[in-house]
Amino acid sequence: MNHAPHHHPGTDLLLAYAAGTLAEAPGLVVATHLALCPRCRAEVAGMEAIGGALLSESDAATSVSAGLLSDVLARLDGPPLAEAPRRRQVTPGRTPVLPEPLRSYIGGDIEQIRWRRTIPGLHEADVACSGGSVRMMRIRSGMGMPQHTHRGDEFTLVLQGGFTDASGHFLRGDFAATDPAVDHRPIADEDGDCICIAFTDAPLRLTGRFMRWLNPLMRT
Repeated sequence: MNHAPHHHPGTDLLLAYAAGTLAEAPGLVVATHLALCPRCRAEVAGMEAIGGALLSESDAATSVSAGLLSDVLARLDGPPLAEAPRRRQVTPGRTPVLPEPLRSYIGGDIEQIRWRRTIPGLHEADVACSGGSVRMMRIRSGMGMPQHTHRGDEFTLVLQGGFTDASGHFLRGDFAATDPAVDHRPIADEDGDCICIAFTDAPLRLTGRFMRWLNPLMRT
């Protein structure tokens, strides 16, 4: 539970979150990462503070300078901001698997999730959101997901356990962003089930030799 995330959203994604331009579905995954990552919380706080200062200095409050992004990035290259403090957990005796704001979407912690089996070794549960599809995934320990690529964007955040693919090893709090350029096969760690939250804006495309025939059945 004390793992410090090593994989983070890109600066452009954090900036979109800070600016409030992300849709609810991808924003939920980013917000859940922020709950587990002091480094990214500090970055977003800095972006919000700098963006607010730049806007307040603007002669026209209703228009944003075309150079806002470069100004923000230039200022972020300066001395590091103090990390935002970790939020205190309200549940005594145990750290919840699901941090806020995700816990409020689920209606409680992980035991409240109603899983459904999709393929052997994989259970899923939908999370109601606008702006894309969000689902919880529970991958059995040691289980390899089908080889696949993406017709759009996918953001995956590990909440418990871990998985490995060609891009690295992902543990609690780690954020993976994939797109049509990525063809991979995540494999859950052997020491316990891997629980993730994932956003997609288009169906996956299976690429494995024996699974391609299922592509017409795939949904977002």
